Amino acid sequence: MAPRSPSAAVLVLHGGYENGTEPPPPGLLNLPGTRMRPFVRALRRATRAPESGPESGAGVLVRQVRYAHRGWNGSRADALHDALAALDALGEEAGGSGEAGGVPVVLLGHSMGARAALLAAGHPLVRGVVGLAPWCPPGDPVTQLAGRDVVLVHSSRDRITSPQATQSLTTRARRAGARTCMVTVRGGDHAMIRRAPAWHRLTTTLVTGLLGTGSLPEPVTAALGLPPTAEPTEGTLDLDRLRPRRGPAGLQPSP
Repeated sequence: MAPRSPSAAVLVLHGGYENGTEPPPPGLLNLPGTRMRPFVRALRRATRAPESGPESGAGVLVRQVRYAHRGWNGSRADALHDALAALDALGEEAGGSGEAGGVPVVLLGHSMGARAALLAAGHPLVRGVVGLAPWCPPGDPVTQLAGRDVVLVHSSRDRITSPQATQSLTTRARRAGARTCMVTVRGGDHAMIRRAPAWHRLTTTLVTGLLGTGSLPEPVTAALGLPPTAEPTEGTLDLDRLRPRRGPAGLQPSP
C-alpha cells in the first residue's frame, strides 16, 4: 500500500537569544527547546501526528526547527533562515514540492521563534502563525502576513518581550491584509511556567483550529474577521473570558 500523505503540518520554533553564534546545547540543556516539549506532546496527542514521517500514515506532521545558532544575531537573522530551510524540508517530507498547493503549515513559535515564524510566514506553505510571547521589534515588516491567520498570545506581566509591541504588530498586520488576533494571559510569564496548563490548552486549541482539525473559540474567530480599520483593543482578547468549548481540541476553563 502506498504511503498516505499528511493532511497538514505544524512547525515548532523555540526561543533563543538576541545574540549568540554558538550552537544551542544538546537535549535538555537547551532550555528554550525543552520549554516547547509539552506543546509538541499536546499537539501530537490532539492531531494523532505520526512520529517518524508520512510513511506512518495520514495525519498532521509535527516537526521542530533545529537552529544552527543560539541567537538572532542582528541582520543575520539566523533563526529566520533556519525556519525557511525547515519549511522547504517539511514540504519535501510531506510529499510536496514546497510550492503553493502543498501541505498547509501552521507555524508555532515562542519568543525569538515567534519572530522567526512571523517573518517566515510569507513562505507559500504557511497558512497561519501562533506566536507565544513573541518578540516583535517595531521595525519588522508585516506585508508577508497578508492572507494568513495570525494569533499572538502574550502575558500581561511579560518583562522579556513587550505585550504592547505584540498588540501593535497585530494591528499593523491586520491593516496589511492579515487576519489577526491577540490573546492576553493574565498572571502568566515569558517562560510560560505560570499557568502552564492554560498556555498548553490554549495553544493546542489555536493550532488545531487554524489547521481545521478543531474549533477556534468564537471570540477568536470573530477577531480574525475584523476589518483592517478595527481598533487595537477590538482584536485583543482576555484568555479568561474566552468561551470554553467541549471536545478533545476544545479550550477548557483555565485554573
